[in-house]
Amino acid sequence: MTAKPPVYIDFTDFGTHLNKADNYWTRILAHKYDVKIVDKPDLLFHSHDGNVHRLYTCKKIFHTGESYWPNLSISDYSLTFHEMDDPHNLRLPLYTRVESDLLVKADGEAENVLKDKTGFCCFFTSYGNRKTQLRVNFFHRLSKYKKVDSAGKYLNNIGRSVPFGLEPKLAFMHSYKFYMAFENESMPGYTTEKIAEAMAARCLPIYWGNPEVAKDFNPKSFLNYHDFPSEEALVERIIEIDQDDNLYLQYLREPFFHGNKPNIFYSRDRLLDFLTQAIEDPNPPLAARQPWFRPGRWMVLKRNKPHRIFT
Repeated sequence: MTAKPPVYIDFTDFGTHLNKADNYWTRILAHKYDVKIVDKPDLLFHSHDGNVHRLYTCKKIFHTGESYWPNLSISDYSLTFHEMDDPHNLRLPLYTRVESDLLVKADGEAENVLKDKTGFCCFFTSYGNRKTQLRVNFFHRLSKYKKVDSAGKYLNNIGRSVPFGLEPKLAFMHSYKFYMAFENESMPGYTTEKIAEAMAARCLPIYWGNPEVAKDFNPKSFLNYHDFPSEEALVERIIEIDQDDNLYLQYLREPFFHGNKPNIFYSRDRLLDFLTQAIEDPNPPLAARQPWFRPGRWMVLKRNKPHRIFT
């Protein structure tokens, strides 16, 4: 049996805590490499939540699931939600963190799903500001018809907070007919986990965000805000579906994926090929080709300081 070649990696500038030895990236890479976490890596995964990556002169891969553009004059490669005409960027929407198996529908499941739907609509939101005003306004507008249960930190009206994490969220959501899956921004390609979580819980997503979301998912399986001439028309459609089980079942019977098969963005081989390209790229890292000293606030950072990183 041929031994896997080693790859020396590290992570920084993400935002939450990480088990560096066992996470999304190490599990992907482990299919081909012997993954080793080291302080002086050959490959650094980093995101937008800091500047610690500037202290490294190795090859760098920028990753974000949020609405940030990569800077490919700093990072050698990037994994973002953007479709870019650049071989150094790969589109990897954040919704792919919800396992595709949870979104593939079984034959004849719709009737059984409907039996469990005892609640009307729910959603999660952690904060409210100018950027999120549209979803806040829609929440209040839809609540005039029936109570929309808000289970996040902001606008919470259920008397408790549902723990963060996919399993507790899905357990809470599964009894609701609808889910408000509103993104933080509306940008082409920007589709996060919100719609996929609704689908995994077999809620009918009420979606606002990526105007091109129909490229990722079957548009007959959810309600797309952008498809309606007005909010009033969308609310009227929600009420119509809520009051007609046969109409609701029509949506439940539609597959989420086109052809009920996971889309290309779920391909492990596609992602592994891209990471292999980055690892085996013979060109010197960008950071090694640039002047070492660049003034800025990031210069006060220390590499041995604990930093927040991604789960």
